[in-house]
Amino acid sequence: MTMLPDFKLETHFSKWEFKARHHLTASDAQCISMADLLAMASPEERDAFNNLWLGYTETFGAPDLRRTIADTFEHRSMDEILCFAGASEGIFAANSVLLDKDSHAIVVTPNYQSHETLPLAICEASGIPLDPDDGWSLDIDRVAAAIRPNTKLMTINFPHNPTGAILPRDRYQALIELCRKHGIYILHDEIFNGLGRTGAEHLPFIADVYERGLSLNVTSKSLGLPGLRIGWIACQDGQVISKMERMKHYLSICNSAPSERLAMIALNNRAQLLARNRAIIDENLPKWTAFFNRHPDLFEWRIPDGSCMGFPRYLGPEGAEAFAQSLVEDSGVLVLPGSIYSTRLGDMTPDHFRIGYGRDGLDEGIRAMENHVMRNKG
Repeated sequence: MTMLPDFKLETHFSKWEFKARHHLTASDAQCISMADLLAMASPEERDAFNNLWLGYTETFGAPDLRRTIADTFEHRSMDEILCFAGASEGIFAANSVLLDKDSHAIVVTPNYQSHETLPLAICEASGIPLDPDDGWSLDIDRVAAAIRPNTKLMTINFPHNPTGAILPRDRYQALIELCRKHGIYILHDEIFNGLGRTGAEHLPFIADVYERGLSLNVTSKSLGLPGLRIGWIACQDGQVISKMERMKHYLSICNSAPSERLAMIALNNRAQLLARNRAIIDENLPKWTAFFNRHPDLFEWRIPDGSCMGFPRYLGPEGAEAFAQSLVEDSGVLVLPGSIYSTRLGDMTPDHFRIGYGRDGLDEGIRAMENHVMRNKG
């Protein structure tokens, strides 16, 4: 098996996530406690959790959990749902069963690293950069030009990590039609779907609108429950679901039974959790905008379409990498430098950094960042 490179984002977080005083780059919404989640449960759900048999669960995922996940879609059934131990396992399984050494894959850049390194560990891949001068959107003509006779998979991610961009609906449909014409699967990382400012317009799930679409989702981001480690893929293609299930036998085998019960409670209260998290974003996002407006000589800021993170440009002479390093080392403020999103599939400007705004307690972190900036200016 090909040795995978270090996962730069996770390596960076391993060093700083629990050490920095102010975590200002989180991609997940505000977490809640076990007690708060169980308080949302029906008496039947609470009883099922408290009296749970702690044995193996079904590899596909518990049937009632899969039915509940299917209800988040317009037209999918539980038989078209496969659960995973988080989204990363789903990414691994999808690439492993859809690609072989003779395949070709296309991925958008910048990207969550595994969307690039996993295809490259299997076959050849091409990167299509999102355009910062076009709202970080996707040029469908560039996708068309990258397609080869052996292209099997296109991977996208909207709302996008790290920019928060959402593809315009007409381009989304054009991409689907292009892939349909060439028989290409689309793996859509939809883990931020529903998360953003109140009123943000999200794309329909790819599994609902494309027969070769794979919808990847998880409880971690939009619902703010990464500790549950419950993810899933929905797909109309039964053979793909079956192959991924057999791949899962080599991975987690099955999910955590307690996590499945807790995920059921969360999904049954999805509207309440999303409304809560959108309210936090509505409060926090203007604070970032005000900060960047106070320092137009140092930052270029575009308000993201969705998710709870953005990708501002740093204009200072030392560059974003040095800025992020001094920020965390000198002031205890953690952001993600753009170099984390460097790619082997094309050029990536290193002058951006990722921020988050989906958690409580932002004021103190922004004050520390403001003080850091003012000290450097002084």
